[in-house]
Amino acid sequence: MSSTLDNDLEKLQARAFDRAEWAEDCLRRYHAATKLDVSAVQSLRGLYAWMFVPISLWPFNIQDVLEDCLAVLEKGKRLNARHRLIIDLLPEPPDETICAAAADHELHIQKGSYENLVKTQAKYAQNELAIKNDPELRRQWADLKAAFEVRAWQDHKGVIRRTMSVERNLRLPFTVNLRRRAEAFQAAFDAFCLRWNLYGMQHDEPLLLKLAVNLTAYGTMIHIPAYWSFDPKRDIRWDAIARLHRARVPGRQGAALAEGVAERRQAAEKLRQLDLEVQRRGLKGEKKHEFLCAGLAWDARTSAKRLSRLRAEFKNRPAKGV
Repeated sequence: MSSTLDNDLEKLQARAFDRAEWAEDCLRRYHAATKLDVSAVQSLRGLYAWMFVPISLWPFNIQDVLEDCLAVLEKGKRLNARHRLIIDLLPEPPDETICAAAADHELHIQKGSYENLVKTQAKYAQNELAIKNDPELRRQWADLKAAFEVRAWQDHKGVIRRTMSVERNLRLPFTVNLRRRAEAFQAAFDAFCLRWNLYGMQHDEPLLLKLAVNLTAYGTMIHIPAYWSFDPKRDIRWDAIARLHRARVPGRQGAALAEGVAERRQAAEKLRQLDLEVQRRGLKGEKKHEFLCAGLAWDARTSAKRLSRLRAEFKNRPAKGV
């Protein structure tokens, strides 16, 4: 188990967010469980494989689910219907090319560095300098600290973050109960961050929002801060963003390509019928080729390889509507 665990941790060692450190106990338990009951752990191999996918691409906390499943197996029990459903619905993990691109991106995100994707840093620097020297910001922050014990909401780095924005501006929950101290603080802190275009505070230093590009499990998000005078040609490295996004796109797409696929599918269906007719007539050689080309309205000089490629492309694809 030790060598296998060591290999697993080595894979995660270079990852952002101390990934190897907080995955170690879970992976240790997984390998220990495989020694006890290999058959029972087989169902967890999908979750185990997802442990090596960068967390930006996780649809939910994979490690939490794996640990919950392990706790069940460690008690000698079987996974329940919910466990099995989640495992069944979870797709295969992204391949190594996608994971490598996402892992490299996470290393930049961990440092709050988007310079590889964003060209213009002067706009950020200008606004950051302005708010750091603004006495009104300092006064409001002092008022917040007087009203709340702000250290209670700081993380281990002394950072307090505003409520995060999500897709389509959906915010869950969107209610505020001012009788609850935590919710009252968050509402006050969010108002403060909105006033100064912040994503948070680190101790007494304001953290200004950056023009940011982030991978998520479902797509690529570009966030342009409200204060940013956006110039699409000068501000963003579109080629770098396109490469990052395309790492997990299976192939080329577009209206023209879709039309081409539809046309080739129709031709493949026609070719299947022509092949059956060829067999019925017993045609061979040049006569067979000329018959097939005529049936498809192709030039008789068309290479036979084109016919072979057409057969192969749709060999295992169901007809449209099936």
